[in-house]
Amino acid sequence: MTNKRQVRVAMIGTGFMARAHSNAYKRLGDFFPELQHRPILKVVCSRREEKARSFAEQWGYESHATDWRKIINRSDIDAVDICAPNDTHAEIAIAAAAAGKMILCEKPLARTVAEAQPMVDAVEKAGVKNTVWYNYRRVPAVTLAKQVIDSGKLGRIFHYRANFLQDWTINPDLPQGGEALWRLDNQTAGSGVTGDLLAHCIDTAMWLNGGIKDVSAVTETFIKERMHQETGKVQQVGIDDACIFHCHFDNGSLGLFEATRYARGQKALYSLEINGEHASIRWDLHDQNRLGFFDHSDDSLVRGWRSVHVSDSDQPYIDRWWIPGVCIGYEHTFVHHAADFFRSLETNEPCSPTFREAQETQKVCEAVLNSAASRQWQDTGVNWV
Repeated sequence: MTNKRQVRVAMIGTGFMARAHSNAYKRLGDFFPELQHRPILKVVCSRREEKARSFAEQWGYESHATDWRKIINRSDIDAVDICAPNDTHAEIAIAAAAAGKMILCEKPLARTVAEAQPMVDAVEKAGVKNTVWYNYRRVPAVTLAKQVIDSGKLGRIFHYRANFLQDWTINPDLPQGGEALWRLDNQTAGSGVTGDLLAHCIDTAMWLNGGIKDVSAVTETFIKERMHQETGKVQQVGIDDACIFHCHFDNGSLGLFEATRYARGQKALYSLEINGEHASIRWDLHDQNRLGFFDHSDDSLVRGWRSVHVSDSDQPYIDRWWIPGVCIGYEHTFVHHAADFFRSLETNEPCSPTFREAQETQKVCEAVLNSAASRQWQDTGVNWV
């Protein structure tokens, strides 16, 4: 820690993502020793004191709290990491920006475009560092895909398709709302698979292939009523259980996207494929260390899909880890994002995706939901650079 500048972190939330982010902070100095900034796990906050205390003890936070408002202005806090449910993102982020804190926010940025815009305004007015944890950009194989696309190897791109499939809500007795199940409560989450799963697909797609211009979508809620875990009352379900949409990208290519929580046998299958004039690439989360690549310029006798094992030191991020041929996992994507954020403190460059970039993803999500409701094409209003 000698001669390293400390960045004292307040973690808001104690769920799945809080664990992933905490692990990233703890590993940062081990695998990115050249960084001149180091995270200090200062305080973790949860509405339940016992949960906050237990999380602090397990992950090594110096203290715990039950009210984020009481820690947001503390002089011993430099960065606020928002891992609370979606309906809290805006209030916490705006307050943190006003207090001059750096902000790292879980995706999606907010529930709606209107809710997200003041967040963007707040961080830009305050001039504070900010990023949104769209971690799949930092899968080495996906980052390699970005390099391949930017090199021009694919030529003109014709098609982009992606899906994100799960099956964990196929149960009519599963309640909605409350701890662990807030993603099934529209008031808290803002949407269902669109904001939770498709947001990842959309962010990756625009990062790889440019802005999405317009969309046409359908959604379905298969179980119309569920008991609410907090009230005990049976009430209408407001989230989308499944969503399919197609779109036009700014570069003229077509996109096809699907997300569902009703794909029996799929726990978390995120896959994408891009078809270009000269070559194609494909990737899926279940085999995340491999990038599929097809090059039409290969000799016809041996032309076919090749499987590139992304584990060599000249491939993105891999030089930080083990020997060639040895795989890394899901948790490493968060370490990579944390490293990029802390490096941005030294270079004074933005750490993408920023709040403003994540707002563009929010615009697509909202256009998708509006299209499904109106059964008409919707312009997204995206301004992707």
